[in-house]
Formats: sequence, C-alpha cells, structure tokens
Amino acid sequence: MSDPLVRARLEKIDALRAEGVDPFPARVPASERIDEVLRRHGNLAAEEHSGARAAVAGRLMARRQMGKASFLDLRDGSGKIQIHAAADRLGDAAYGRICDVDVGDFLHVVGEVFRTKRGELTVAAESFTFLAKAIRPLPEKWHGLKDVELRHRHRSLDLISNDESRATFVRRARMLSIVRRVLDERGFMEVETPILQPIPGGASARPFVTHHNVLDADLYLRIALELYLKRVLIGGIDRVYEISKCFRNEGISTEHNPEFTMLELYQAYADYGDMMSLVEDLVGTLFREIVGSTVVDYQGKQLDFTPPWRRVSMLGAIAEASGIDLSDRDVAAIRRRAKAKGVDLPEGPFPKLVDELFDRFVEPGLVQPTFITDYPVEISPLAKSKAGEEGLTERFELFVVGMEIANAFSELNDPVDQRKRFEDQERLRAGGDDEAQRIDEDFLFAMEHGMPPTGGMGVGLDRLTMLLSNSASIRDVILFPALRRKDEA
Repeated sequence: MSDPLVRARLEKIDALRAEGVDPFPARVPASERIDEVLRRHGNLAAEEHSGARAAVAGRLMARRQMGKASFLDLRDGSGKIQIHAAADRLGDAAYGRICDVDVGDFLHVVGEVFRTKRGELTVAAESFTFLAKAIRPLPEKWHGLKDVELRHRHRSLDLISNDESRATFVRRARMLSIVRRVLDERGFMEVETPILQPIPGGASARPFVTHHNVLDADLYLRIALELYLKRVLIGGIDRVYEISKCFRNEGISTEHNPEFTMLELYQAYADYGDMMSLVEDLVGTLFREIVGSTVVDYQGKQLDFTPPWRRVSMLGAIAEASGIDLSDRDVAAIRRRAKAKGVDLPEGPFPKLVDELFDRFVEPGLVQPTFITDYPVEISPLAKSKAGEEGLTERFELFVVGMEIANAFSELNDPVDQRKRFEDQERLRAGGDDEAQRIDEDFLFAMEHGMPPTGGMGVGLDRLTMLLSNSASIRDVILFPALRRKDEA
C-alpha cells in the first residue's frame, strides 16, 4: 500500500510476529463489559483503590503518554474506560509494547480498578494482550467524521467517530423492542410473510423485479406486507403484526429510501378509529420511554405528541389550504377552479389532482401530529367505504413535520367490492399509471371465505426513528442507506 501510515502499521504487524506475538489471535481471554465495570465501581471516591481486579477488552481510542506512564482510553460496545499503564508495574519491555500500540487497535487489559485524582474510573494495567491490529488510522478524534457522504458510505467509521450516531441506532433498537412489547401485551402475534412475491400488492408503488430460474417466473420484492398478513387474519389469528423490510423502486430523498422498515398490523373486530387510538398510545409510549417526554424539539420545531392529535378530512384539508373544492370530483371543473386561483394542475384523473393539491398545499403545513382522514375511494382501493359519505373511505394517514408516519384503514372485507376496486386499479394501469395495484386472485380467494371487520395500519419505522433521534435525514437512521456507486458519486 502506498499510504505511509498504512505501511508503518503493516511493519508493526511484522515486528509483532517476529517477537512471537500474534496480531490477530484466535482466542480471547475472558473479559467483562466496560459498562458493568463502571457500574460496579461507580461509588469509588477520588484517589480510592477498589482492591478488585477487572478484565476489559476494547478498541484503543486515545493515548496520553507522560514518560514512564501513559493513560489510554479503551472502548467497547457498552462504554469507555481509562487504562493507566506504567513501566514500574508492567516492566520496561511490556510498557514499550503498549506504547507502540496504535489508536484503533484492540487490547485486553487486566488490573485493579481505582479512581484518579480527577475523578476518572481507571484500570491500573498489570498485564495486557494484543487482540487485533487496525491497519488504517481512524478519523481524527477532535474532528470526527463530518463528511455526510463518507459517514453514510462507511458507517463503521461513523459509529466509531460519532457518539450521536451510535446513540441514534441504540434508540432505534430500543424503539423496535418497545414496539414489540406494546403489541405483544395487546395480544398481537408477530409473523413473517414472503419478501419475494408473484404479485406486488398492498400499496401503490413501482416494485423491484427479479427472475426465478427454476420456476421460470418473474418475482417482485414486496412493496407492502398487507395482503399476506390479511390472509393470516382470515385464517383465524385475530391480531397479527410484522416488522420487516419493504422495497419500492422510487427516488431517494431525506424521507425516502428504496429499502425501508415497516410495521404493519391487523386487528379483527376493530376499525380505523381504534387504529388512531393505538398509534397515539404506541408513539406516546416510545417518546416517554426513549426521549423522556411527549413534547420534544425536532430540527428547531417543538412537537407535542400528547394525545389526542388533530383530525381533519383529506378533501377538507385541501379546501382549507388551497381554497379549491374537490367534492364534486369533476376533473374539468376542478382544473378551472384551480386556474382561477392561479394554480396550474397537470393532466390526469381525479386521484392525480388530489395528490398534486395535497402535496403542494397541505403536507408542508402538517407540522404537529395530525390525522388526515376520509380519503377518496379512488386512492384507497383497500379501505372500507365510509357510511353515509359516498366516494369516501375510512382511512387515515398520520403526518408530522410534513412526513407521512402511518397509514391505516377500516379494511375492506367485501370480496365483491374488493374485486371491483382491483379492476378499477387495473384500468388505471392500462391508462399509464405504473404504480396502480394489480388483481391478486389468491388474496381474493382467501377473502371470499370470509374476513372479519378489521382495522389495519402501517407505520414507517425509519421516519419514526428520525423523530425519536432528531435526525434530519432518513439516511441518518438507516445503517446502510442506498447510495450511488462510489465511481458514480
């Protein structure tokens, strides 16, 4: 390698081997987590010695050498502890070797735990073992890894260098654990459904396609979990959920990644009102347990997740924000009314106009948690019609700071109506809408055997993590987000 720092470290590997030291040993001496050591000796006073020895292992993050003594910072996945290395305790030869260790290398250290005069819990090294050599130097400690592209492309360096990044993914893990606990306590059962599907259903989106050689058939990465989970519900499991990846062949932005994590759940004998209560309780629990409050700061805005949250119908929200009435569904008339207000709408059917006006006028103003309810049937092919409101469905989406966080229905359980809506979707596909849904005969076959009244909901867990961790981009909360190839970036 041409990098002189890398060459120097490779030479150290050769030197270690010449001394009979394996720089990558196969066996690791017994050790304990650093946070356990810190917790156990947390009551030590300044300059007090515990009289107890500890064995810790971790990555060397910093070293401060002062003649015949050095202080080293050792970190594992649970925390950081200081190591005191002294020639009079280790011996000159061993002390020389520990001083030759590079930042980034891994060590195992054994010694008595004490607290320094400055109050730092420290292990007085009596012996150490070399565990692994880092060939490349870490990013500079005081500057960290600030290049956003590099942080996302080389997440390992980001996690090493940035405490806030590690904290984000710790919060994400806690979020998943709490979601499962809350749903399990409510009697939901977690299941797994196919990722590769013969028909991409359950949402309006462009799928990724692949080919199965033995079956000689095209398969699709799932765009939603819905249709298979409903088959489980039809089979008699009344409360079911799945947390898993979905894939949509769409653009990349601060809110979109083609591979994302969804929670979908279905509850028999419930409706979209029950789903509103459930998501208010679930999200409120997450903020209380992870952040400590339901009132939080997010990117300079104060958000209040204390229920109940605001509720407004979709067409009502559009009329309020834009002054354009859509209730008659007359495309030509809507376009004329918009034109009179200086708004040029694209050509297309009613659903396209609804999406355009909602995205342009409503979404940006949805800062506080808000349920947008009662969607037109044309854009909700899997939702039950709203009683007494022709052309509307019992559906809501939850928006926060302009982002859709959750989508829920009183699920359509009339198989005749469902078939008709699938056929309407197929006509939209024939008209050029490549995101329209397809007829799924296997799902219809299951539904025709009877499906109970059901409330269903999908929650975007990546976006929810953004809110819980005050992250501005979805790339900050996905360990390995989609990026352009390095030679194209």
